[in-house]
Amino acid sequence: MYSILRIAARFIAYERGLIIGALVLAGVAAALGVPIEFVLFALTLAGVALFHHHTFYVAIAGLAVITLYELGFTGFREGAGLAGLGAHMLHEWVVLANLGLLLLGFALLSNHFEESKLPAVLPHYLPDDWKGGLVLLLIVFVLSSFLDNIAAAIIGGTMARVVFRHKVHIGFLAAIVAASNAGGSGSVVGDTTTTMMWIDGVNPLDVLDAYVAAIAAVIVCGVPASLQQQRHSPIIKEAKVAHRVDWPRVMIVLVILAVAIITNVVVNVKFGAISDTFPFIGAAVWIAILVCALWRQPHWRLLPNALKGAIFLLSLVTCASMMPVDKLPAASWHTAFGLGFVSSVFDNIPLTALALKQGGYDWGMLAYSVGFGGSMIWFGSSAGVALSNSFPEARSVGLWLRHGWHVALGYVVGFAVTLAVLGWHPDAPHKDRRAALPVPEHSAPARAA
Repeated sequence: MYSILRIAARFIAYERGLIIGALVLAGVAAALGVPIEFVLFALTLAGVALFHHHTFYVAIAGLAVITLYELGFTGFREGAGLAGLGAHMLHEWVVLANLGLLLLGFALLSNHFEESKLPAVLPHYLPDDWKGGLVLLLIVFVLSSFLDNIAAAIIGGTMARVVFRHKVHIGFLAAIVAASNAGGSGSVVGDTTTTMMWIDGVNPLDVLDAYVAAIAAVIVCGVPASLQQQRHSPIIKEAKVAHRVDWPRVMIVLVILAVAIITNVVVNVKFGAISDTFPFIGAAVWIAILVCALWRQPHWRLLPNALKGAIFLLSLVTCASMMPVDKLPAASWHTAFGLGFVSSVFDNIPLTALALKQGGYDWGMLAYSVGFGGSMIWFGSSAGVALSNSFPEARSVGLWLRHGWHVALGYVVGFAVTLAVLGWHPDAPHKDRRAALPVPEHSAPARAA
């Protein structure tokens, strides 16, 4: 009972702090024409950045304040009042449920992989200098091209924890997130945003162009990140190759990943019309975990802590979904470039939805921007959110920006490379193409004499 009261007291304290801060900034924001929701979200993110040991309460308080403000004043995109809130959550629940289920499921998956002892022998097969870290990042990049970027980031983090003896540099964590987002940016089954484009009618070959920028970006950020990690904690040179590997746990990891991949592909290819009606991937992962528990029991004790981390992260994602981003500038490469920086703060799913509705983008360039751009700050993508659940020290925005500077550099260089190599090729609004087709001669109306 005492602990519940203490939690409630902390919640009220952080909520009160956010309200006071919001009132101070509200006048300035109103004068500048900035929506108050952005001020509240900025205060929440600032609280997360400043109060490392109380991020859970800050995120919950921020979500509560933003929700109450939109309930009482502005309403939601879907409508005003409780009806608008209900409609908004009905629209977002699949994304949130999928993310929550994957965060909890991959916490167990990551532990299965670590307990298998397979990561302990990896250093024997990786270069024993900074190039070993770069190879690890490229493995994450390849995994993410066909696997969800959350899974790729968590697997990369698990390997890094073992290879670098639990001393993973924040700059290298940022590079893992960047590699996972880069790998999914050119594949319509590698990222939620690219899958949205595919479902909406964009040609998968148009999205494939994103790899020109993504490969350049991974190299540019991967080299300095690997050098950072090598100075921080060198890769283990003498790996115990004879270490006994628990192969059943390895098989469990492979089975769960296979189920996730197959579900992802089948749902999006065969049942795209209903893909956003149920958290198919998250549910499939948990079915696989429960079935495989008959073979090897996972460490269920990990779930309470993982659940707390998941609630914190889902609170931030929900806050981002409530931001009034209802209109984008005219489609151009300048807009696509800017959206990369915007997606480092705001959820890239509604940004992609707005771009698809507007049309006229180079979809490969946009896929790279909203995918890789989210890596510049840890909460800018689901992969960063998931990895911070395993590495709480990554939740400092200041440290992420300071040590992960190479991610922003990689983004700019990658964008410049694709612009120079492929150029800007805007796609005509794909939903209007039929209307743009020439009318056959035999069906043209007769001219008046």
